[in-house]
Amino acid sequence: MHRGSLQYWHKRRAKNRLPRVRSPPNIKEPTAQNIVAYKVGMAHVAMIDDSESPSKNLEISASCTVLEVPQIEMYGARFYTRDIHGYRKAAFELHNKELARKLKQKATKNDETKLEALKPKLKEFEDITALLVAYPKGMSVGQHHALKFESGIGGTIEEKFDFVSARLGKEFKASEAFKSGEYVDISTVTKGKGWAGVIKRFGVARLNHKATNKIRHVGTHGAFTPGKVLFTVPMAGQLGFNYRTETNKRILKMGASSEAAKINPKAGFTNYGNIKNDYLIIKGSVGGPSKRLVRVRKASGRNNRGIKEPKIDYISTSN
Repeated sequence: MHRGSLQYWHKRRAKNRLPRVRSPPNIKEPTAQNIVAYKVGMAHVAMIDDSESPSKNLEISASCTVLEVPQIEMYGARFYTRDIHGYRKAAFELHNKELARKLKQKATKNDETKLEALKPKLKEFEDITALLVAYPKGMSVGQHHALKFESGIGGTIEEKFDFVSARLGKEFKASEAFKSGEYVDISTVTKGKGWAGVIKRFGVARLNHKATNKIRHVGTHGAFTPGKVLFTVPMAGQLGFNYRTETNKRILKMGASSEAAKINPKAGFTNYGNIKNDYLIIKGSVGGPSKRLVRVRKASGRNNRGIKEPKIDYISTSN
């Protein structure tokens, strides 16, 4: 009998802690489609239920996950053309000496004339994306190196160009892309549990006491013909540390760094510490352990028009 979900096959380790964005959302407003954040931990809030449930307009308790957003800077833009072979990229990057040192790249002149020279050629390009860099130094995650990532931009090609032109070399805030009450998709790498057997990995039942030598194994690896083991047969292997994306997670609150002290527990968040930067409070759980890098992006399958900010009466500050 086949056990395990083919939806998540193959169960292999993620190659990078930075989650990928394989299906970028189609948004109309000219803003970044995704940012990065770090998982802090879980808490609970008391809020007014504004859904169409029997508890509508009543105060309810809801579990939530706190994410801390590092300082993010837009250091460049990437222009894409398209031909019969697919997308081709031509990058423009703006570096200062300090940023070039952190990215371990050669510094270039801070000259925006190169970007302005591309403005008359906008019709030749198919897409423009933003090149962003996050600085986790000073946070409680214990990382000091700069983290580069790419984000799509919504709107027309002219709006995308104006967006990167106005923000090139400047800090990019999470509040410029998201707002409280909005639904987002969160991609992360789940907890790694190491090598695991078939019982823990697939939920296979233990063999009875008359089984030969082995109890916590599968009874058979398949039929005599074909003479091979199919990939659907439960086998021991790596469990966890996989790419996963959860859709339609609601942002309950977006807080600035000046408000971080209000939600920090007295002893700090377990296995994390205190929040020092801007933060997001997401309703429900988020995959991965504390200090895990997550990617927050615009919801690809939901219309966020008419979303209103939830009313939160209380945020727990106890571990």
